Amino acid sequence: MKVYGLTGGIGMGKSTSDKLLRDRGISVIDTDIIARQLVEPEKPALSEIVDAFGTGMIDGEGRLRREELARLVFEDPGSRQMLEDILHPRIRAVWTAQVEAYRKEGQSCVVVVIPLLFETNAAPSFDAIICVACSATTQFERLLQRGWNPEHVEKRIRAQWPVDKKMNQADYVVWTEGDLEIHAKQLARIFPLH
Repeated sequence: MKVYGLTGGIGMGKSTSDKLLRDRGISVIDTDIIARQLVEPEKPALSEIVDAFGTGMIDGEGRLRREELARLVFEDPGSRQMLEDILHPRIRAVWTAQVEAYRKEGQSCVVVVIPLLFETNAAPSFDAIICVACSATTQFERLLQRGWNPEHVEKRIRAQWPVDKKMNQADYVVWTEGDLEIHAKQLARIFPLH
């Protein structure tokens, strides 16, 4: 089984690539979904987050106040590191177990979407790495469309490696500046048999 890592800057098309790959019948593991599952009420990671950042991170229903936590950790690199220390080992344990389950099922390939693939030193786990990318202008516009203010967008972008550094270390680059059909065709070149 071939194991691909898929990464890229925030707002550059990872979720769209995920959907396009699933539409082609390719098994995809999305670490953002894993991260959300790990902080559900009653989960150990949520308890650790409360211990580290206080009860103000939890709403009246016992759920993580994600935007409040994001505001805090993108203001302070030390807080971001604390959060990453809580979540990243758990996220890796889940996706590596899922990869092994796919291997036992006899899948021909699997793609693991990891926004911080290089930053978390996960690259050696993959046979090949795909980086999705677009121009800085398009990235900024896409993130503003999420309702974030320009200052928040800048902080989110600065929290990751520059996309050109990710592109240089990837085996494949998918340029997401064009329309969906062009995006899909680029992925089809990497996965021609699916």
